[in-house]
Amino acid sequence: MKNIPEIPGCINCISNFKSVFKNLSEDEINKLSFDKGCDQYKRGTIIYNEGSRMTGCYCVNDGIIKLYKTGVEGKEQIIRFAKKGDIIGFRSVLSNEAACTSAKVIDDAMLCFIPSVTFFELVENNAKFSMELMQMTCRELGEANSYITDIAQKTVRERLAEILIHLKNDFGLDNEGVLQISLTREELANIVGTATESVIRLLSEFKSDALIDLNGRKIKLLNIPKLIKTGNIYE
Repeated sequence: MKNIPEIPGCINCISNFKSVFKNLSEDEINKLSFDKGCDQYKRGTIIYNEGSRMTGCYCVNDGIIKLYKTGVEGKEQIIRFAKKGDIIGFRSVLSNEAACTSAKVIDDAMLCFIPSVTFFELVENNAKFSMELMQMTCRELGEANSYITDIAQKTVRERLAEILIHLKNDFGLDNEGVLQISLTREELANIVGTATESVIRLLSEFKSDALIDLNGRKIKLLNIPKLIKTGNIYE
């Protein structure tokens, strides 16, 4: 973790991203900017662990964070990724419960820490902000329900194709069609919910089928319509 000499103002994030803080008044934005603290984190840094007591939540100013649960024999199950403009840890703050996931940096990040007191003041005094939080929580619950259904009903091949499309939608592609998120094979397996060996084999099959191209951790999507069909995705 590295302290930064100048803390970025909240107004820039709110203006540039679909931020949950978009309905704050000017005074609330100024108070948020004053109360928060910001730090830079290198890839591999643990922000908080499952079971930790949360004294505030985090807003992602830059970088990518993976949220995951640890299962049997320490195996990770990735729940979701957080990127610019997202907040993490807020549900544990609201419920006053221990963190239900762990958060780890997978792409060098800058995070802003919002103390619980400041966060609760916004929830209590700004109805539109509270509604935005509620809607975001409902969306995340819906995504979790869809994931449970996929695990039960889809093959590993279908789930991998679907995950590649979701990553495209969330993080985009560069000019050459390469996913703008770099994941290890193990991390991909931890999203899909399978063994690393299975993901390696399926990625090789996808490459042979001209669905993707591989260059280390970089994955280039060659045939998006066929990936959508392979994943049985209804957009």
